[in-house]
Amino acid sequence: MTTLRTQRLILRPWTDDDFAPFAAMSADPRVMETLMGPVPRETSDAIATRLKSQIDRDGFGFWAMELPGTTPFIGFTGIRVVDFAAPFVPPPPARIVEIGWRLAHEHWGKGYATEAARAALAHGFGPLGLPEIVALTAETNTRSQAVMARLGMTRDPADDFDHPNVPGGHPLKRHVLYRMRSETPPGQK
Repeated sequence: MTTLRTQRLILRPWTDDDFAPFAAMSADPRVMETLMGPVPRETSDAIATRLKSQIDRDGFGFWAMELPGTTPFIGFTGIRVVDFAAPFVPPPPARIVEIGWRLAHEHWGKGYATEAARAALAHGFGPLGLPEIVALTAETNTRSQAVMARLGMTRDPADDFDHPNVPGGHPLKRHVLYRMRSETPPGQK
């Protein structure tokens, strides 16, 4: 299993010990404000199980994020295959990979999301040889959009879309899409 290290963080596969702090994070209205609101423990556990399984299946995914020597779980960051239909998702067998992050509120504003996301992008474009990675978030999530911009990702408003998993008329329905392409031309990795 892949583990990534940055100057301050470890991105690693999930363990059963991560489920409780993830559930606490998933019940925090501040963390879940742009993610359809807090969820109960059983829903949080199901999400964590799915994220853990995606890493097992693909060899990459949304890794658990650890602050070594301080906090064993502060959230997640990583890259994963987009698993829903949207205008930017190509038909199978092609696939598109998204980058994402979610941190416990007490770890916001310290640069962890950007630092971890840079490591995930480097892994995606380096060892995995991905040609493109996208990021998406609710139009109202300006904090995540700021991270996307700091990473050097770009947005074309023509790519913005209504998320198919958000009910019609919901204020989080409209999503923005940011992109980053590999700097190496295809076939030259």
